[in-house]
Amino acid sequence: MEYSTSHPRLYATAAFVAGVLLTLGLKDFYPDLERRFRRTRTRGGVPDGRNGVALEDHTARGAALSHPPDVPDGIEGCIGNTPLFRIKSLSEATGCDILAKAEFMNGAGGSPKDRVALSMINTAEESGLLTPRSGDVIYEGTVGSTGISLATLCRARGYLAHICMPDDQSAEKSDLLLKLGAEVERVRPAPIVDQGQFVNRARARAAEHTADPSRPGRGFFADQFENEANWRAHFETTGPEIHRQTGGVMDAFVAGAGTGGTIAGVARYLKPRLPRLRVVLADPQGSGLYNKVRYGVMFDPKERDGTRRRHQVDTVVEGIGINRVTANFEAGRALIDDAVRVTDEQATAMARWLVERDGIFVGSSSSVNCVAAVKTAQSMGPGHRVVTILCDSGTRHLSKFWAQAGPIDAKGDARLEDVLSAT
Repeated sequence: MEYSTSHPRLYATAAFVAGVLLTLGLKDFYPDLERRFRRTRTRGGVPDGRNGVALEDHTARGAALSHPPDVPDGIEGCIGNTPLFRIKSLSEATGCDILAKAEFMNGAGGSPKDRVALSMINTAEESGLLTPRSGDVIYEGTVGSTGISLATLCRARGYLAHICMPDDQSAEKSDLLLKLGAEVERVRPAPIVDQGQFVNRARARAAEHTADPSRPGRGFFADQFENEANWRAHFETTGPEIHRQTGGVMDAFVAGAGTGGTIAGVARYLKPRLPRLRVVLADPQGSGLYNKVRYGVMFDPKERDGTRRRHQVDTVVEGIGINRVTANFEAGRALIDDAVRVTDEQATAMARWLVERDGIFVGSSSSVNCVAAVKTAQSMGPGHRVVTILCDSGTRHLSKFWAQAGPIDAKGDARLEDVLSAT
C-alpha cells in the first residue's frame, strides 16, 4: 500500500518539474517565433513551409477588392458560353436529337457576331490599329447583326461605330444601331464590284477618315468578310463550347454562311477531334454557296441575267447567303461535306413551326438552319445527333421576314412534311 500511495506522488513531482523546464524553454523560444511572424506580415508574404508549418496573413491590407471570379467584367464578359438545348418538336419528329446553340443569348449584341466583333477589336488593339478613347472610329459594312455587335462593343471600349448597310434590310436593325449611338449610312443594294456597295463604302469611309488631318483618331475598317479574326473567334470559342456541351458526341453540324466565319471556325475545331462528323451548309435560295460546295461552281439559277429582283441575294432571308467566296468561308470550305438548299417558303414555315410547337421566336437565318438540320437528320436516319445555330431573335425581323411569314396558327396543326414541302 505504501508503494501504491507514493507512486502517484512521484508522477506529480515529475510532471511539475517537466512543466517548469518547458516554461523556461518557451521563454526563450516564443519571442523568436513572434518576431518571425511579424516579419512575414510586414512583407505580406507566406513562409515556404519547409519546416512543415506556414503562417499566413489573411487580413485585408487595404488593397482594392477585385470582383468575384464568377462575375463578368463588363459587357464583353457576357459574350460566349451560350446554352445548347434540344429542340423538342424537331427531335421527336425526326427521331434524332436536334440541338440548338442559343447564340441569340450572347450578352452584347444578341447574336454570334458578338464573338466576331470582340475578336476583331481585340486583334486590332493588339496590332496597334486601334487605341481606346483616342477618337478612332470603326467602320463596317453589314446587313445588321455585326453592326449591332460592333456598335455595342465600341461604346464599351471607347470607340465610335460607322455602319454602312443596304437600305432594304429590316428597319429594326438600323433603328437599333442609331439608339446605340452608331452613325448609320444606308446605301442601295449592289454587287461587290460596285464601289457604292455597302462593304466597299465602309472601306472607303475608313480610308477617308484616316487621311483627313482635321479629324481626330483613325478610321479602322473591320472587314468582317475577309478578316480572319472572324473564323478564329469561332475556332477559339464556339467550337470548343459545342464539343464540351455535347461531350464530343455528335454526328452533324449544320450552319449557314454569310461571311463564312461560323461554319469555318467550328468545322476547323471539331473535324480533327471528330473525323466522322458531317459539316453541312444551310444555304438560302439565291445564294451561290450551295452550288460551290456541291459542284464547285458559284452559280444559282435565280442569278441569271434578267431574273434577279435585288443585287445581292434574291431571298427574304437576312444574314446568310452570298455570291462570292470570302477568306473566312475559304478557311473551312474543304471541311464542308454537303449543302442543303432552303427556300423562303420553307424558312417562313419553319419560323411559324418553332413558335407554334416550341415557343422559339427566331429570325430568318435561324429558320434556314433548322430546315437544313431537319433534312440532314432525315438523311442520316433516327438515332443521330445534329447540332445547329440559332443566330438571333425574331424581334429584329418583324418588318420584313416575319411580315412575310404571316400569322401564327393558334392550334399549331401543321405537319413537318408541310414545312419541308412549302412552296
